[in-house]
Amino acid sequence: MDANDEAIYRLVTATNQLDGSYYLYARRLGAKENALALLYALSDGEPHSQKQVSQEWLIPKTTVNTIVKEWEQQGYASLGEGRGREKAIELTPAGHAYAASLLDPVWAAERAAMAATLELFPAQFVDAFAFFTARLAQELQKRAPAPGGRKEED
Repeated sequence: MDANDEAIYRLVTATNQLDGSYYLYARRLGAKENALALLYALSDGEPHSQKQVSQEWLIPKTTVNTIVKEWEQQGYASLGEGRGREKAIELTPAGHAYAASLLDPVWAAERAAMAATLELFPAQFVDAFAFFTARLAQELQKRAPAPGGRKEED
């Protein structure tokens, strides 16, 4: 394995461990991983449609819809006015309390991990990681067969 392949392997391993950490955290709390991700997506206080969350967070739209319907029944969310035909997912006061109960410890852990990381590495590592992630998504999309078995063109 050359140096680039080793770096990629370490990065992919770290990414899987990162994803797995959120998954295990959600499981320990009895929450669904995608529900935790949806709460995280909604935590910025901005309106988000189900379609937007699905595209940005790579959660199947049917999964987002199922979670939102469950939350509506539990009094955690409602669908309000959005842009165009898409309705915005809105957390109720009970939903905000639920989100805080799950996300406050996540944010505390993230802040502690970031502070420790920034003691050793420049802040640009976040930009580099985001660039790598976006570029990898583009490259994989080009190489994966599209529905119907054809590769997508540049």
